[in-house]
Amino acid sequence: MDRTGRTGPFSRRRLIAVCTATALTVPGLAALSSAARAADADLARNGGFESGLDGWTCTAGSTVTSPVRSGSSALKATPAGSDYAQCAQTVTVKPDAQYTLSGYVRGSYVYLGATGTGTTDVSTWTQSAADWQKLATTFRTGPSTTKVTIYTHGWYGTGTYYADDVSLVGPGVDAGQPPAAPTGLTVGTVSSSSVALSWSAVAGATGYVVYRDGVKVQTVTGTSATVNGLTPSTAYSFQVAATNDAGESAKSSTVTATTSAGSGGGSSDLPPHALVGYLHASFANGAGYTRMADVPDSWDVIDLAFGEPTSVTSGDIRFNRCPATECPTVESDADFKAAIKAKQAAGKKVLISIGGQNGQVQLTTTAARDTFVSSVSKIIDAYGLDGLDIDFEGHSLSLDASDTDFKHPTTPVVVNLISALKTLKAKYGSKFVLSMAPETFFVQLGYQYYGTGKWGGQDPRAGAYLPVIHALRDDLTLLHVQDYNSGPIMGLDNQYHSMGGADFHIAMTDMLLTGFPVAGDANNVFPPLRPDQIAIGMPASTNAGNGYVAPAEVTKALDCLTKKTNCGSYATHGTWPGLRGLMTWSVNWDRFGSWEFSTNFDRYFG
Repeated sequence: MDRTGRTGPFSRRRLIAVCTATALTVPGLAALSSAARAADADLARNGGFESGLDGWTCTAGSTVTSPVRSGSSALKATPAGSDYAQCAQTVTVKPDAQYTLSGYVRGSYVYLGATGTGTTDVSTWTQSAADWQKLATTFRTGPSTTKVTIYTHGWYGTGTYYADDVSLVGPGVDAGQPPAAPTGLTVGTVSSSSVALSWSAVAGATGYVVYRDGVKVQTVTGTSATVNGLTPSTAYSFQVAATNDAGESAKSSTVTATTSAGSGGGSSDLPPHALVGYLHASFANGAGYTRMADVPDSWDVIDLAFGEPTSVTSGDIRFNRCPATECPTVESDADFKAAIKAKQAAGKKVLISIGGQNGQVQLTTTAARDTFVSSVSKIIDAYGLDGLDIDFEGHSLSLDASDTDFKHPTTPVVVNLISALKTLKAKYGSKFVLSMAPETFFVQLGYQYYGTGKWGGQDPRAGAYLPVIHALRDDLTLLHVQDYNSGPIMGLDNQYHSMGGADFHIAMTDMLLTGFPVAGDANNVFPPLRPDQIAIGMPASTNAGNGYVAPAEVTKALDCLTKKTNCGSYATHGTWPGLRGLMTWSVNWDRFGSWEFSTNFDRYFG
């Protein structure tokens, strides 16, 4: 959040630059002998897209009936934001063999290529194809290569492209049959957050896929797995499938397990459904100043915006109340503190929020970390506050190129922040309220991209909040991601979702409550958070930020997530009646908008 309501990596058009192999020369096409051609086959599955996207994995693709080059369908894909709309499939090939990849494309900057060849990966492209144009290239597989990935994609900001009749011609391979379904699936040790599973080995299987409530959550090579990140006192169902080069088996029979009760972090005396709002306490803007005593009882958590550092790397946080020259109606310190006590006596929580658009905080050293702890403690003690909200934006958090595992971060600004927050939590005890308000760029975008990526070139801030959230999940009272000022974000349905309706909030929240593979790695899953830890962040009015939705859309999102009714196109992976509530930027903007946001919240939850 910022003082105008509009900020963040997306609104500043700082998009991820994702590395891609884009060789600009076309290798010479090798002529195949008539004997070789006789043994060759087209190995691409559904290359004409007649069966929809079957066989293809697309970040932003669909099939259309016009224009088509042949048959009745073709691929349509539109690059958006930081994505260049790649569609790809992995094909089984023979080692040390020659293959020809070809396809027909339309549009500006369309690429066709192959990776994982074991020799030299290839691509070919056209800058402009007003009508169907054939692209073709060849490659030879390495001596041990058994699989290659073929793909087509566009380029950033260059518009929609089309593809049809993609083929990969070369020596075929008998992939055999998928293995049989596993048997003997058994539940082992069950804790408040994990379930251990084991099953019998399947002949011919090279791996196994674990499903939780019908959703693929883990792949393993052995015959056991532990599913982590589960919610206490919750029933889950599990199945396992076996895999080999020919595909995936049918799923095993289902087993169920109920996790034990656990003691989660955070304050235990928040209401079952809470309304969180930021109060402009250190500045004025178009929303006007609102005195603490004038904040209605609807607000359960009030975040004072903002505590800011004396310099970006000092760690020295100061909270300066709005001066009378800027806020003519500002109350005295004594009245402000008295109003805080009155709110607390009524069961409300008042926190200091650190950061915002102008408050860039980088704890690059342990000295800065220690200064952060001491200076934040002084603010909390001076005003008798209930806790701390972390609203780090901009360049406060980013990941070093070598920092690739969110479970074991090594970047100093991340490690020191985690340490500082754990220290503050330990100092003030179990009732200390700890909340975070990251942007989607730093959380849900981690489903696609994490840091600079394995090959570099990505924005190092992508997913950078994930290690902080994960390390503090047992101490975290509330996570309210800012579902606004955001570019399109891919959901668990592998489709992009954009601001402006209930579906965006449903998809973004479902990711937090279901968990997701980080950077697409099925073996590196960010575990789900508890529903009582989640509040959905929304702007209070059209003035507050991009992404405002009317009360009817807010109600749709809540209905879908808590009741699985009134849902739109996005299919959730569960139902969470214990969802904590909503967060908004801000109390002041809600007042400016005649209390529309808080009135709708009260009407919904009673």
